Amino acid sequence: MLFAPPEAFERARALRAELERLNHHYYVLDAPLVPDAEYDRLFQELQGLEQSFPDLQSKDSPTQRVGGRVLDAFAQVRHAVPMLSIRTETDTESTGAIAFDARIRRELKLAENDSPIEYVAELKFDGLAINLRYENGLLVCAATRGDGEVGENVTENVRTVGQIPLRLQGSQPPVVLEVRGEIYIRRLDFARFNERALAIGEKTLVNPRNGAAGSIRQLDSKIAASRPLSFFAYGLGEVRGWELPATHAGVLDALEGFGLPVCRERAVVLGAEALAGFHQRIAALRSTLPFDIDGVVYKVNKLALQATLGFVTREPRWAVAHKYPAEEALTQLLGIDVQVGRTGAITPVARLAPVFVGGVTVTNATLHNQDEIDRKDVRIGDTVIVRRAGDVIPEVVGPVLDRRPPETRPFNLLAQYASCPVCGSHVVRGEDEAVARCTGGLYCPAQRKQALLHFASRRAMDIEGLGDKLVDQLVDENIVRTPADLYKLGVMALANLERMGEKSAINLLDAIERSRNTTLARFVFALGIRNVGEATAKDLARSFGSLDRLLEADDGALTSVPDVGPVVARCIVEFCREAHNRQVVDDLRAAGVTWPEGEALGSVTGRLLGKTFVLTGTLPTLSREEAKALIEAEGGKVSGSVSKKTDYVVAGEEAGSKLEKALALGLMVLNEAQLQSTLKDDADKGVAE
Repeated sequence: MLFAPPEAFERARALRAELERLNHHYYVLDAPLVPDAEYDRLFQELQGLEQSFPDLQSKDSPTQRVGGRVLDAFAQVRHAVPMLSIRTETDTESTGAIAFDARIRRELKLAENDSPIEYVAELKFDGLAINLRYENGLLVCAATRGDGEVGENVTENVRTVGQIPLRLQGSQPPVVLEVRGEIYIRRLDFARFNERALAIGEKTLVNPRNGAAGSIRQLDSKIAASRPLSFFAYGLGEVRGWELPATHAGVLDALEGFGLPVCRERAVVLGAEALAGFHQRIAALRSTLPFDIDGVVYKVNKLALQATLGFVTREPRWAVAHKYPAEEALTQLLGIDVQVGRTGAITPVARLAPVFVGGVTVTNATLHNQDEIDRKDVRIGDTVIVRRAGDVIPEVVGPVLDRRPPETRPFNLLAQYASCPVCGSHVVRGEDEAVARCTGGLYCPAQRKQALLHFASRRAMDIEGLGDKLVDQLVDENIVRTPADLYKLGVMALANLERMGEKSAINLLDAIERSRNTTLARFVFALGIRNVGEATAKDLARSFGSLDRLLEADDGALTSVPDVGPVVARCIVEFCREAHNRQVVDDLRAAGVTWPEGEALGSVTGRLLGKTFVLTGTLPTLSREEAKALIEAEGGKVSGSVSKKTDYVVAGEEAGSKLEKALALGLMVLNEAQLQSTLKDDADKGVAE
């Protein structure tokens, strides 16, 4: 026997300690420290050392275990049949399937010209493995994997999962049937849960896998019941009083017959090439699946052959997990840059040491906003986890805290980027906003297209014919830089553009000419001041009567306008005090854009004064515009988003997330008839649906 040198012995000891630490955080605390790919790399290194030097093997090695320690808070359940894991194929390409088939054929001593082996190919779900024990058709116990021999009794929590039947279907269920499967959270359910949690100020879930594991391992089953958990069955434990089907595919079909959910995305295939084809097909579908997977699983289909192949120490020979390229990886955060969006949003972007993840080399990843940076406590110099799933933009999941250099400091976006890196205008962040923004809306090159489209929109300056494609050309060819440049356009400049003949150019110039004569409210709305909608623009025009008075107004004067609070007032002041914006306004006036002005026309009145409405869905008889006009005529305000400050949500058919958020916040919900009644008699009628 080859004995291990001291350096191999020390490396194995360090790897065992690190893997045990990672296991504790992953299985016991439900707080993984590193991506799965990093854990697999360390595990395979230790496995390789132990295979090379058998004297390094020990009973307490992580390679001899299946899962994590049982929590003391739960009663222990000894599995009648050990709940083992399966081998992971390290080759993430389709060739990994060919390698598995070759191993099986060697074990069975099959010749090259012998018939291909029949397999079942399934998905590898990313959730929490569970064992369900049914006795005479009734669910009597549910247990986690634990260490493979002993798990945690989580029956009361599992009983809250609607997909798991409490009684099996059929008139003659087995005396004992243990069903192995995965509890998981669908992506849409995960997003909806977090949206509702944010709306009512509760803690969100980190990711679907952690959410599923954490929910099942709650001491209070009411918490588990509140989580959107799902379940797929994929195998068996102990079975008594039931004649097993001849194949694993038959087992899955039988489980479906008992009323258990089984994933339909499975196939019975012949040979290596068919396995590789399944791997490729699921890879193409992966990003569109309603739940997370990290690979596929291959199993020899005939149970008799499974029995012949048997087991090695911790895994069956007849099955393998074939993963896809890692969607998470570790790298270093070298710096934080920013991007300026079409609406002026300043988005921090992590500059990373190049890392291969999700099938591509990633050098940048979004950090979303300052709140996300603070929540994740991401710092320049950190070793970070980067995730890329499918075609999703890469994002930084979080730092690996025990690898943090001591000199790192928290990142402050406004301190680092007080001015817009594109145009030099001030960068501000609203009191109730997560996003920082550039204040140079009319001037900033990054916002030009959006500013022009808004300026020309029907409710603003109403320049018919100035759409997305034309604006793209005008900006990309540097013909138009600010809205004022629109009034300098000539026929020839327009006629030479793609799909823009002389007649179309003349029609557009006519529309621009007509827009020179407008109203103060339309002009104020057209400026695109943040948080100043159409209704607020009308209130401002009515209250101040002239643009000059509005431009010079301070916070106090602005907040005296009905429905203009401190946040909106601050947005107006910041816009008006930005020199770049004032210059564009002056240029527009010089170009002949005019409107009637006069004295202040008085405050907004009406029985709905001070009330905020949100419209969602399709109303039976009223269009959105008609409903909005009726509300505003009575002094009400129509907002595009639901918040705690919303007074009424008017919901029609196919109302979506806005209605869900309103119900979560306990807001008053009206249908069209109740809205009409409220407009008529000012009665607070409605139903909290």
